[in-house]
Amino acid sequence: MKLKFTKMHGLGNDFVVIDCISQNISLSGAQFRFLADRHFGIGCDQILLVENPTRSDADFRYRIFNADGGEVEQCGNGARCFVRFVHDKGLTGKSEIRVETASGIIEPRLEADGQVTVNMGAPRFEPMEIPFLAEKRALTYPLPVGDKIIDISAVSMGNPHAVQVVDHIDYAPVAEQGTLIENHPAFPARVNAGFMQVVDRTHIKLRVFERGSGETLACGTGACAAAVAGITRGLLDAQVQVSTRGGELAIRWEGEGQPVWMTGPAVTVFEGEINL
Repeated sequence: MKLKFTKMHGLGNDFVVIDCISQNISLSGAQFRFLADRHFGIGCDQILLVENPTRSDADFRYRIFNADGGEVEQCGNGARCFVRFVHDKGLTGKSEIRVETASGIIEPRLEADGQVTVNMGAPRFEPMEIPFLAEKRALTYPLPVGDKIIDISAVSMGNPHAVQVVDHIDYAPVAEQGTLIENHPAFPARVNAGFMQVVDRTHIKLRVFERGSGETLACGTGACAAAVAGITRGLLDAQVQVSTRGGELAIRWEGEGQPVWMTGPAVTVFEGEINL
């Protein structure tokens, strides 16, 4: 089977994007892992599938598979690449689209300057909605990790995040704690682990260890979750610049019940065809 694909990235968080509207595609977990493999396949953090919607109020359906072959609910950097892809491929003439995901509808918008803004929806904090095993909602939670107890904020941006504040991002224990947090029994669906350094009230630095992919150069939903965590803890203002190892994102959140708005780049790297 020959498969046409486009390689894209959002701040170094890289994707293999597949048009499943023009191609009749059905892939197995092993094939997703092969595509993501940086030595034997194409190489990426996630594979993104562009499909026809299953509901009348959406323009497209967006499915996301991590490098380990598992399907996940949401990917913010991927959402920006998604709208760039469908626009560049002539699949839509709209600059703003409604996209069906496993966690609901998102609305990415291609800006005149080439940046992409995404309405990521309202964050969720109730433990059962994250999901997170806690008796009741709290601002922060103590989480035993190895021989330490860390304080985390638990939030869902359509996918689960555990965000901790660190003193210096370069020395954050991402390698030591990432896998332990991701697979912590308190998170039955696993979790993305965020490590956030607060620079000032409008600026944070962030590293994220993603479910099924390990540490990535950027994580869109992770940036949203970190900004939300900092705002709810009174550490940040409503408009936040998030510095990742891959570049800068702008996040805006006006408070509980309101959507999180994310703005950043989406870049096409190359196109190709691979034989599966």
